[in-house]
Amino acid sequence: MPMASILPADPTLDEIRAALAPLIAQSAAFDGFGAAALADAARRVAIDPDVARLAFPGGGRDMVDAWFSDIDARMAAKWPADKLAALKIRERITTLVETRIDLLAPDRESLRRALALLALPTNVPFAARLGWRSADAMWRLAGDTATDYNHYSKRAILGAVYASTMAVFLNDESDGFADTRAFLARRIDQVMRFESWKYRRASRSTERPSLARFVGRLRYPGR
Repeated sequence: MPMASILPADPTLDEIRAALAPLIAQSAAFDGFGAAALADAARRVAIDPDVARLAFPGGGRDMVDAWFSDIDARMAAKWPADKLAALKIRERITTLVETRIDLLAPDRESLRRALALLALPTNVPFAARLGWRSADAMWRLAGDTATDYNHYSKRAILGAVYASTMAVFLNDESDGFADTRAFLARRIDQVMRFESWKYRRASRSTERPSLARFVGRLRYPGR
């Protein structure tokens, strides 16, 4: 039977897309991210299947995109920036990744199917954009304001940590995904050590006399 409508009377395609995304993910465990999952989700919210298809012109890729956007939004709703501010930076990132694990846990088989779809050669650039978006969302919630190369390196590193953690998560049968959480803790520790090393190295390099600056002053005194 159709569920109670979660949409306004005259929804936009964006509203339809957002409403259907988590329902498609529930069905995708059995049918994959395709026509059957979309039709089932549309039926559950009494949306015309043809209209539902218009909300996902890219097919399965758009369905996965919308689902991951929903995970991003639910993560942000659970951990707004002001709530995270009370935690240390390491705890913020760990908390956000663990929150995603909890949100994805009910649909772990759907995640497996989503990642298999994104692993297709034609979808690799698209998958990279989705991974970057999730890493960016986590860093922004964590309070990162870097605009130099650190902006990019932080997201690239977190994206790699998140991807490897998801690979462990997919096959983790331990209670409460304890093995995945332990793996994540080790990877975050490695990242924090690397960031500390970068900070120390940058501090030393700014204090070290610069031959280039010295020569420049000889050529252009008073600058």
